[in-house]
Amino acid sequence: MKAKPESPFGLKAIIFDFDGLIMDTETPWYYAFKDIYQEHGVELSLELWCKNVGTTFDEFNPYVYLETSIQKPLDHEFIKQLSHEKYTVYLGEAKLLPGVLHLLEAAKSRSLRIGLASSSTRAWVHKYLKEQGIFSYFDVIHTADDVKRVKPDPELYTLTLEKLGVAAGEALVFEDSPNGLKAAKAAGIRCVIVPNDVTRNLEFIAHDLRVASLDEIDLGAF
Repeated sequence: MKAKPESPFGLKAIIFDFDGLIMDTETPWYYAFKDIYQEHGVELSLELWCKNVGTTFDEFNPYVYLETSIQKPLDHEFIKQLSHEKYTVYLGEAKLLPGVLHLLEAAKSRSLRIGLASSSTRAWVHKYLKEQGIFSYFDVIHTADDVKRVKPDPELYTLTLEKLGVAAGEALVFEDSPNGLKAAKAAGIRCVIVPNDVTRNLEFIAHDLRVASLDEIDLGAF
């Protein structure tokens, strides 16, 4: 059996975001809430929605904003249930985004450690990873359940680095949102941006590389 090639340039680990990078769960959420807003006579701009992409509702709470816009209280639980129903319809048949499986296989072939750092909940992330049959690829998975502050705070990434047993300079992050990029850079990690339909027109600052798809990634270049 041939020995697995060692990673060049000291790269020892790669770290994935989840929503919008491994699966495009972000676009369906936007359209789900956009529909609900339209039913109440309110427009939900993509720019406004993107304030919570990659993080929590602290920056933009769609429930509170809609209530403020129509100037009357809403049943949050009903809106939540309705948004989930619409999300499921827009998501359709859930599938991995292009290049995800190829990159996971490439990382394994180079004996790289593989981590995941997501601002979503553990239950949400684990559910989809298991459904897609890729849960076992990850050596470390950290979510909002594991930290006090999610992205753009670097805590998720610093914790993931610690558990992977690598230094910031030995890792490479893949992100799709400005909040994720800020978190990665604040943790001192190189970051590749792979935008989706929701984040494609947002401004990304200080990223190390931008590609249209994970299919374009050659780990040998890092």
